[in-house]
Order: sequence, then structure tokens, then C-alpha cells
Amino acid sequence: MIIFPAIDMLDGNCVRLYKGEYSSAGKVAEDPILTAQRFCDAGAEYIHMVDLDGAKNGEGAMKNRRAVYAITEKFGIPVELGGGIRTMKDIEEANACGVARMILGSAATDLSFLAKAVDKYGDKIAVGIDAKNGYVATAGWIEATGLYYTDFARDVEKIGVKTIIFTDIGRDGTLEGPNLDMLKTLSDTVSCDITASGGIKDINDIRAIKDMGLYGAICGKSIYAGTLDLSEAIKLSKE
Repeated sequence: MIIFPAIDMLDGNCVRLYKGEYSSAGKVAEDPILTAQRFCDAGAEYIHMVDLDGAKNGEGAMKNRRAVYAITEKFGIPVELGGGIRTMKDIEEANACGVARMILGSAATDLSFLAKAVDKYGDKIAVGIDAKNGYVATAGWIEATGLYYTDFARDVEKIGVKTIIFTDIGRDGTLEGPNLDMLKTLSDTVSCDITASGGIKDINDIRAIKDMGLYGAICGKSIYAGTLDLSEAIKLSKE
């Protein structure tokens, strides 16, 4: 299993949200690049980054993208990026700047566009399924859709998507633990690699996700709040 320490950026700052509410944004670190350095020093094999400005507005904030590109150039570690990647141009720009995996969220609900992206970039395309009460939410988790998360997962798997990042919005930033029931249902529904996101608090949550046989776990607030030791989590993930 892979542990993905998270850097969520809003107007160039490292922040965390509570249940996806932008009004709850709180600064958790001074600098994305220094944060990435700390993650690398702890043994991280991958970094998960989110452009929250892009996720909400559909346009990548230059302050955020500059940080992403600086990290991909400075560290010998793959970076996956989500937030505001909604056109082929967005994908091409991220790919050209060294992003290892581009996460499509809102744009993925356009299955014809998703198919074109997967056809061109293959396994470098992941789909972020962000669910509120079981239904997919888009535009920075603000807009609800009528898509149930497992139905949508089946659709993207048929297109050829290999990686799904699942977030229960109601758990995100809460430190209440991931929604293991929804993750189990998703794992039973599709054969894609599944990364768990949202609510992870401590090493027990990492152990539970690992025991489910999932591909990865995204850890954000737990690292910044000190309830999860990143080095310990990485060590457990390799056992």
C-alpha cells in the first residue's frame, strides 16, 4: 500500500478544509515546498496535491501551479495532482511539468472526455470520486449530482480507468476515521486500484485500510495535527 501525504493549496497557502467547506479553510503549513521536503525526509514515495482554487473555479491558480511544478522539479518523487483539471490543455500542461498522475474530478463526469483522456494518457489518468451521502459532488464539492458513487465507479472502470481516489466528503478533515463501509462496497464493485481519502486519524485507520487490501491512503489533517506519524504509517504500509 502507498501512503500519500497531502498538500492542499488555496491562494498559494497550504490549508485543510472541514467537510469540504471553503469557509473552514485553515492554514496548516508555511510553504508547500518545505512541506514536501518534510514528507520526503519522512520517507514518502508519492505526494498528493490539490489545487483548491482550481477545483472550485475551474481555473488553476498560478500560485498553486507554480508550487506544484517546483516540487516536481526539485524532488525525485512522483506527484499526483487534482483540482481544476478539466480540459485536455490542463492535462497536457500538468503532464509537461512532470506531474505523474492527473486526477479528474468534475471533468470525469463527462464520460466522453474521460475516454479521450484515458486513450491518450492511459494509467496517468485517475478519477477522484468525491461523495456526499453516497452521491458524487463536483465543482470543489459544491455541486451535487444524481450519480451514485458505485454506479459512477462502474462507468469509469468500463472506460479503462485503473485508479480511483474515493473521498467521503462528510469525513474529510474531521479525523473521525475513513468510511470503511463505503470503501469496502467500492472495492467489491470494481477492480480498480482504490485510494482511501477523508477522515483518516491515526495508525489504526492505516492498518484498517491496509487490511482491506486497498492501493493507497491519503493523509492530510492527521499529519498536520500530529495524530499520525508519517514515518510510522509508511513503515506499516510496507509490511
